[in-house]
Amino acid sequence: MRSVRRAHTKPEIVVRKLLHRVGLRFRLQQLGLPGTPDIVLPKHRTVVFVHGCFWHRHPGCKKATTPKTRAEFWREKFERNVHRDQANEEALIRGGWHVVIVWECETKHTEALLHRLRNTFTSRRAAKLNSPSSIKLDTAE
Repeated sequence: MRSVRRAHTKPEIVVRKLLHRVGLRFRLQQLGLPGTPDIVLPKHRTVVFVHGCFWHRHPGCKKATTPKTRAEFWREKFERNVHRDQANEEALIRGGWHVVIVWECETKHTEALLHRLRNTFTSRRAAKLNSPSSIKLDTAE
C-alpha cells in the first residue's frame, strides 16, 4: 500500500486539466480544510475531492471490489473511509463550502465530466446572481 499515491494521481490531473480548460483557477491540497481537498477554488467557495472508487467505495462501481483475504479488516477499513468522507463533507458544508466529488471512473469519460463541471460552476454562478443578497435595492426615495 506504500505505492498508493496521496496526491497528483492520474484522475486528479485529469480533473485539474478540465478545470483549467474551463477557465477556472484553483489551489491544490489546501491544508486546514477538513479532509484536505484535492482541489480548492477559493473564489467560488468550492472544493473538489477526486475519490478512488476502490478506497472510497463508489456505489455500484465495478472497481469497488473487496479483497477475498482478510475481508473483515477491509470491511472495517472501507467503513472508516466512508464515514470520514461524510464527516469531512458535512464540516465543509457547515463552513460554507460547496463540495464536488469526482469519482475515479468518471475521469475516463472526459467530455461528460467536462460538461458536469461546467454545469456545476455555471449553475452556482447563476444561483448566486439570483439570490436575494445579491439584488441591490434602491432605498433612497
